[in-house]
Amino acid sequence: MAKRGMLTVDELRAEVESGAIHTVIVAITDMQGRLQGKRIHGEYFVDEVLAHGTEGCNYLLAVDIDMNTVGGYSMSSWDTGYGDFVMAPDMSTLRRIPWHEGTVMVLADVRWHDGTSVAASPRQILEAQEARLAERGLVALVGTELEFIVFEDSYEDAWRGAYRDLTPSNLYNVDYSIVGTSRIEPLLRDIRLGMAAAGMTVESVKGECNLGQHEIAFKYDVAHATCDNHSIYKTGAREIAAQRGNSLTFMAKFNQREGNSCHIHLSFRGTDGSLVMADESDDEGLSALGRSFIAGQLDHFAELALFFAPNINSYKRFAAGSFAPTAAKWGRDNRTCAFRLVGHGQSLRLENRVPGGDVNPYLAVAGMIAAGLDGIDRNLELEPIFRGNAYGSDAVRIPSNLATALELWEGSQWVRDTFGDEVYAHYANTARIELEAFESAVTDWELFRSFERM
Repeated sequence: MAKRGMLTVDELRAEVESGAIHTVIVAITDMQGRLQGKRIHGEYFVDEVLAHGTEGCNYLLAVDIDMNTVGGYSMSSWDTGYGDFVMAPDMSTLRRIPWHEGTVMVLADVRWHDGTSVAASPRQILEAQEARLAERGLVALVGTELEFIVFEDSYEDAWRGAYRDLTPSNLYNVDYSIVGTSRIEPLLRDIRLGMAAAGMTVESVKGECNLGQHEIAFKYDVAHATCDNHSIYKTGAREIAAQRGNSLTFMAKFNQREGNSCHIHLSFRGTDGSLVMADESDDEGLSALGRSFIAGQLDHFAELALFFAPNINSYKRFAAGSFAPTAAKWGRDNRTCAFRLVGHGQSLRLENRVPGGDVNPYLAVAGMIAAGLDGIDRNLELEPIFRGNAYGSDAVRIPSNLATALELWEGSQWVRDTFGDEVYAHYANTARIELEAFESAVTDWELFRSFERM
């Protein structure tokens, strides 16, 4: 029996025939972590797309965030004619989208016409790392904690006002405040219930520190399922907010107050369910494998910054005393460290506190799996646990900007060997394009400093 909100192919056929379902969204995840795809008439999906997939322009994995065609990508360009690739539906992801009437969604893998995988697709990058885990009899369990800021303004009004003078849904810090979450409970409830009806296991909602900032938490799952849910939730939360005349943002640093984080909790288990990372005889409850797993995270922390913090804005979140980390340290339940070990036994897991709300979860989780596997394969020794305030430590720092992150990525032979030449070059080009776009822009900061006084 399918989980609540999830559908089998037979159920889809029956509900399309009865008229209960009339629209099937087929979506892939692009480099920015956004869902891109088509709305397909239900009968046509069942009769044609179900067996053969659908097609989309391959520029979907080779454009900037404004959907501008840009150079530097080997897989897609004017020289190659911007052809199509295949969106092959993964029917295990078929689910109801209850905030749209008569609508279901299925996520798709991206294939070339000969059936081979599109290497630079975020979902395929994660699948490749999960396959490496499976070869070793391991599986990754993942949970993501995604923060957002809610505004009373609609998306259209926010755009027209150049995102200035927006009214946050709360006017003071509502971290853990029941009264604070009650103020916007109708919206939060719609999002929670919508996601539950779309097949996700909702845990809780709480207020956060910035004005109007909140977080909805979901139960962990295997890596690809959590990343699928993350992407659908992020899209759905925006759509539900828009239906109510609100807007919300997941950007890493909206203003000078606390940014939006996306803490990623990850642990390895045996495919038989064995707790391969845990050993209760150890002071911190870690097995030798668990220690090498964490050592791998620390060893590759800086060169993976491009996957953890992919945008110009991402790096403005990292500041001492902000609950966003700055130092490559690990600690037991220590929120000043980049990596926070939490739980015991079955619940033992490592929290990566580096990613912000703008992260592409597939890429970040793929990076963590790869780093952990390298630590295990090389039997890396874990440095002593850090106790105290990691902001004041002498540890390796998080890169201060995207340009430095790009240099570290391009200078890493391990990155190139692990993810392949195509992924290595593809995401380096993405960072270069983002940097070039920012460097050519005239900002409000420059106008206020220079218009009259320079």
